[in-house]
Amino acid sequence: MTLPVRRHSPQTDRWQPLREFEDLYSQMDRLWQSMLGAAGNAGAWMPSADLTETKDNYVVEVELPGVRQDDIDVELVGNELVISGEIKERKREGLLRRRTRRVGNFEYRATLPGEIRDNDITASLAHGVLTVEVPKARSQSTKIKVIEAPNAKQ
Repeated sequence: MTLPVRRHSPQTDRWQPLREFEDLYSQMDRLWQSMLGAAGNAGAWMPSADLTETKDNYVVEVELPGVRQDDIDVELVGNELVISGEIKERKREGLLRRRTRRVGNFEYRATLPGEIRDNDITASLAHGVLTVEVPKARSQSTKIKVIEAPNAKQ
Protein backbone atom coordinates (compact mmCIF):
# COMPACT_ATOMS: atom_id res chain seq x y z
CA MET A 1 0.00 0.00 0.00
CA THR A 2 1.41 3.37 -0.94
CA LEU A 3 0.72 6.53 0.99
CA PRO A 4 0.44 9.98 -0.54
CA VAL A 5 3.36 12.32 0.01
CA ARG A 6 2.60 15.83 1.16
CA ARG A 7 5.09 18.43 0.04
CA HIS A 8 5.48 21.72 1.89
CA SER A 9 7.01 24.96 0.75
CA PRO A 10 9.77 26.31 3.01
CA GLN A 11 7.52 29.09 4.33
CA THR A 12 4.85 26.72 5.67
CA ASP A 13 7.38 24.66 7.64
CA ARG A 14 7.94 27.55 10.07
CA TRP A 15 6.76 26.80 13.62
CA GLN A 16 3.62 28.72 14.55
CA PRO A 17 2.73 28.04 18.19
CA LEU A 18 -0.63 29.84 18.12
CA ARG A 19 -1.66 27.90 15.02
CA GLU A 20 -0.96 24.67 16.90
CA PHE A 21 -3.38 25.73 19.66
CA GLU A 22 -6.05 26.46 17.05
CA ASP A 23 -5.46 23.05 15.45
CA LEU A 24 -5.65 21.37 18.86
CA TYR A 25 -8.90 23.19 19.63
CA SER A 26 -10.38 22.05 16.29
CA GLN A 27 -9.30 18.46 16.84
CA MET A 28 -10.75 18.39 20.37
CA ASP A 29 -13.99 19.86 19.08
CA ARG A 30 -14.22 17.16 16.38
CA LEU A 31 -13.54 14.51 19.03
CA TRP A 32 -16.36 15.81 21.25
CA GLN A 33 -18.71 16.03 18.27
CA SER A 34 -17.99 12.43 17.29
CA MET A 35 -18.40 11.13 20.87
CA LEU A 36 -21.53 13.08 21.73
CA GLY A 37 -23.22 13.07 18.33
CA ALA A 38 -26.25 15.32 18.10
CA ALA A 39 -26.07 16.21 21.79
CA GLY A 40 -22.75 17.93 21.07
CA ASN A 41 -24.57 20.50 18.92
CA ALA A 42 -26.41 21.88 21.95
CA GLY A 43 -23.77 24.52 22.76
CA ALA A 44 -22.54 27.37 20.59
CA TRP A 45 -19.59 26.61 18.30
CA MET A 46 -17.02 28.98 16.82
CA PRO A 47 -16.88 29.46 13.05
CA SER A 48 -13.61 29.86 11.16
CA ALA A 49 -12.49 33.48 11.00
CA ASP A 50 -9.57 35.75 10.12
CA LEU A 51 -8.74 38.98 11.96
CA THR A 52 -6.55 41.38 10.01
CA GLU A 53 -5.16 44.74 11.08
CA THR A 54 -4.59 47.36 8.41
CA LYS A 55 -3.37 50.93 8.78
CA ASP A 56 -6.89 52.27 9.36
CA ASN A 57 -9.09 49.27 10.26
CA TYR A 58 -9.48 45.92 11.93
CA VAL A 59 -11.10 43.54 9.44
CA VAL A 60 -12.82 40.35 10.61
CA GLU A 61 -13.88 37.78 8.01
CA VAL A 62 -16.06 34.94 9.30
CA GLU A 63 -17.07 31.92 7.22
CA LEU A 64 -20.83 31.46 7.48
CA PRO A 65 -22.00 29.49 4.44
CA GLY A 66 -25.75 29.18 4.14
CA VAL A 67 -26.49 31.71 6.90
CA ARG A 68 -29.04 34.43 6.19
CA GLN A 69 -28.36 38.04 7.08
CA ASP A 70 -31.31 38.04 9.51
CA ASP A 71 -29.76 35.16 11.50
CA ILE A 72 -26.54 37.07 12.38
CA ASP A 73 -25.97 39.50 15.27
CA VAL A 74 -22.88 41.72 15.41
CA GLU A 75 -22.17 43.63 18.63
CA LEU A 76 -19.32 45.66 20.02
CA VAL A 77 -19.01 45.50 23.81
CA GLY A 78 -16.13 47.79 24.81
CA ASN A 79 -13.30 46.56 22.61
CA GLU A 80 -14.73 43.05 22.22
CA LEU A 81 -16.41 42.22 18.91
CA VAL A 82 -19.09 39.53 19.30
CA ILE A 83 -20.57 37.83 16.23
CA SER A 84 -23.32 35.33 17.00
CA GLY A 85 -26.24 33.69 15.30
CA GLU A 86 -27.72 30.42 14.21
CA ILE A 87 -27.46 28.05 11.30
CA LYS A 88 -30.91 26.56 11.09
CA GLU A 89 -31.57 22.93 10.30
CA ARG A 90 -33.28 22.59 6.94
CA LYS A 91 -36.06 20.14 6.22
CA ARG A 92 -34.88 16.98 4.52
CA GLU A 93 -36.49 14.00 2.94
CA GLY A 94 -35.04 10.62 3.60
CA LEU A 95 -32.62 9.37 6.22
CA LEU A 96 -29.60 11.50 7.08
CA ARG A 97 -26.71 9.02 7.14
CA ARG A 98 -23.84 11.35 7.93
CA ARG A 99 -23.43 14.98 8.95
CA THR A 100 -20.25 17.00 8.75
CA ARG A 101 -21.84 20.44 8.38
CA ARG A 102 -22.65 22.30 11.55
CA VAL A 103 -26.05 23.54 12.61
CA GLY A 104 -27.21 25.45 15.66
CA ASN A 105 -25.90 28.47 17.51
CA PHE A 106 -22.46 29.91 16.78
CA GLU A 107 -20.40 32.62 18.44
CA TYR A 108 -17.12 34.31 17.54
CA ARG A 109 -15.42 36.74 19.94
CA ALA A 110 -12.34 38.88 19.36
CA THR A 111 -10.83 41.57 21.56
CA LEU A 112 -9.55 44.43 19.44
CA PRO A 113 -6.44 46.22 20.74
CA GLY A 114 -6.28 50.00 20.88
CA GLU A 115 -8.88 52.69 20.41
CA ILE A 116 -11.65 52.23 17.85
CA ARG A 117 -14.37 54.37 16.28
CA ASP A 118 -17.53 52.47 17.09
CA ASN A 119 -19.78 54.83 15.08
CA ASP A 120 -18.34 53.80 11.70
CA ILE A 121 -18.37 49.98 11.92
CA THR A 122 -19.64 48.23 8.80
CA ALA A 123 -20.72 44.62 8.29
CA SER A 124 -21.53 42.91 4.98
CA LEU A 125 -22.39 39.34 4.01
CA ALA A 126 -21.40 38.06 0.56
CA HIS A 127 -20.76 34.54 -0.75
CA GLY A 128 -20.98 32.99 2.73
CA VAL A 129 -18.38 35.32 4.27
CA LEU A 130 -19.31 37.98 6.82
CA THR A 131 -16.88 40.92 6.67
CA VAL A 132 -16.83 43.35 9.59
CA GLU A 133 -14.66 46.47 9.33
CA VAL A 134 -13.90 48.32 12.57
CA PRO A 135 -12.10 51.63 11.99
CA LYS A 136 -9.28 52.61 14.32
CA ALA A 137 -9.46 55.91 16.19
CA ARG A 138 -7.11 58.40 14.71
CA SER A 139 -4.44 59.39 17.17
CA GLN A 140 -3.57 63.00 16.65
CA SER A 141 -0.06 64.13 17.35
CA THR A 142 0.53 67.66 18.55
CA LYS A 143 3.82 69.45 18.38
CA ILE A 144 4.67 70.88 21.79
CA LYS A 145 6.97 73.84 21.93
CA VAL A 146 9.59 73.75 24.67
CA ILE A 147 10.16 77.09 26.34
CA GLU A 148 12.69 78.17 28.91
CA ALA A 149 11.35 78.41 32.44
CA PRO A 150 11.57 81.93 33.92
CA ASN A 151 13.59 80.79 36.96
CA ALA A 152 15.89 78.42 35.14
CA LYS A 153 19.59 78.61 36.09
CA GLN A 154 22.24 77.99 33.53
